Amino acid sequence: MQATRRSFLRTSAGFGLGTIGASSLSAQNPSPNRALTAPRVADVQLAISTYSYWHFRGPKVTVSTVIERAGALGVAGVDVLHRQMDIPEKEPLTPAHRVHLAELKRQAFRHGVSLCCLSIHQDFVDPDPAVRRQQVEHTEKCLEIAYALGVPVLRINSGRWNTIKEFDDLMKARGIEPVLPGFSEDDGFKWCADCLEQCLPKAAECGVMLAVENHWGLTRTPEGLLRLAKAVPSPWVGVLMDTGNFLEDPYDKLSAIAPKTVFVQAKTYPGGGEWYTLDLDYPRIAKILAKAGYRGWVSLEMEGKADPETAVPESIQLLRKSFGI
Repeated sequence: MQATRRSFLRTSAGFGLGTIGASSLSAQNPSPNRALTAPRVADVQLAISTYSYWHFRGPKVTVSTVIERAGALGVAGVDVLHRQMDIPEKEPLTPAHRVHLAELKRQAFRHGVSLCCLSIHQDFVDPDPAVRRQQVEHTEKCLEIAYALGVPVLRINSGRWNTIKEFDDLMKARGIEPVLPGFSEDDGFKWCADCLEQCLPKAAECGVMLAVENHWGLTRTPEGLLRLAKAVPSPWVGVLMDTGNFLEDPYDKLSAIAPKTVFVQAKTYPGGGEWYTLDLDYPRIAKILAKAGYRGWVSLEMEGKADPETAVPESIQLLRKSFGI
């Protein structure tokens, strides 16, 4: 009787695996061919830049507050603007600063949020080697901050000539400024490439990528951005796509930089932009990124004048719909 019962159980178990369990096993172990297919538009994760809540004007909205907002909205990540942190921007890191970083990391974990990018301000375009060295040291310190936070990528700029002093005036000039007298753009690109090279050992040590943004200055155009990326062919250097920093005919330019893109910051302008307003076609941008095989973060930078308490959730909904999330 026992032998018959054991035979029956073995037969029943095999039958169950062959019928009821087959679809479950298939879902857990997808076909190898499925992994080789092109990424879907939805193969990205959304984040919120802390900048969405503070545009360098008025009282700062704390990073802690944005972490809480992101968690409440069910957004996976937070992109931290360095100048928005409750530690000095330029001073060396102290034990007290490190305690603050650990607290932010703990808070993000408790809210189910990843700290996915640290966006900093540095400027490698300066004829004085001592000034450039200071900027490299600042970047190295920020790499340590990113490491302490568990952040995998550092947003950096090339820098600019600073022949237009005020940022508001630079925006009126559409981001175009004269080259410093006595120098050329080739000088600027060499300075930038040299500074990036100096940052590579610290980036590799910390395991943090350097993502150069299509920002104002030498990287205002896709040609300039790709020229700089090509000059420093390292796995620790990539491109950060800001969807709102190509002011004219953006889509071909975004397509040009998409293959090198390692992080995306997505601008929206509810209530009109602080400096300008673009009517960006996010379903089209989503397709550009999918075609380039991009799988990574898309971080909202809400740059409109509307109240962020309503404008950020609305913008997140726009991005979710556009990327099919």
